[in-house]
Amino acid sequence: MPRYALKVEYDGAGFVGWQRQADQPSVQGAIEAALARLEPREHTIAAAGRTDAGVHARGQVAHCDMARDWDPFRLSEALNHHLKPARVAIRDCALVADDWHARFSALERRYLFRLLSRRAPCTMEAGQVWRVNSPLDLDAMRAGAAHLVGHHDFTTFRSSICQAASPVKTLDRLDITRVETDAGPEYQFRLAARSFLHNQVRSFVGTLERVGSGAWPPEQVKAALEARNRAACGPVCPPQGLYLMSVGYPQDPFAQ
Repeated sequence: MPRYALKVEYDGAGFVGWQRQADQPSVQGAIEAALARLEPREHTIAAAGRTDAGVHARGQVAHCDMARDWDPFRLSEALNHHLKPARVAIRDCALVADDWHARFSALERRYLFRLLSRRAPCTMEAGQVWRVNSPLDLDAMRAGAAHLVGHHDFTTFRSSICQAASPVKTLDRLDITRVETDAGPEYQFRLAARSFLHNQVRSFVGTLERVGSGAWPPEQVKAALEARNRAACGPVCPPQGLYLMSVGYPQDPFAQ
């Protein structure tokens, strides 16, 4: 059975997350239902990351096995037709080796978190950003973030229901920039690692927002990390500002 890599974009609002769940709308379920319209049978696809409810993706990657040989472009077009009206789109499709795996072949995941600082409620950006009332200190947040980059035990920033075998991970990048937008000042957190723990990014951002607002000094991030205790973590921020932007592989399957 030929295997295809899919680059997937979706709006996480209205989904219980990526993973299929009985009688509840999921991104995985929507794509598998579209596949069943093309080849009537039960389909099971795998993804690079299982995003939570409300989390978006610009470049999630999944793979599927088909019974017939599809031209990749025609497969993506057919899937997009059957995905309507769900807010899910196949941005690209590529034929890959039989042993290629969207999750296990991945070397890096890259995330973006968008935080909008303004007092007025969001209208156009509702569901796409986390809005906070207070202005934030960019330099303080960068100082706090510097303590998190590298190889650490991230128990403090790990959900109590995380199923990862170990809390030890290497965070390769955590960059924070301020962008002036028509909606107001937006703080963008860009993170990269081979893999992340459950709620790790949202725990980072919620903690760094406390630093930016002045409630925490930057050094408290280091103390929280070293505590290796979930109770030392700052608040976990809401999911709607989080985007899975891209997944890195030894060879980009979509570059062929």
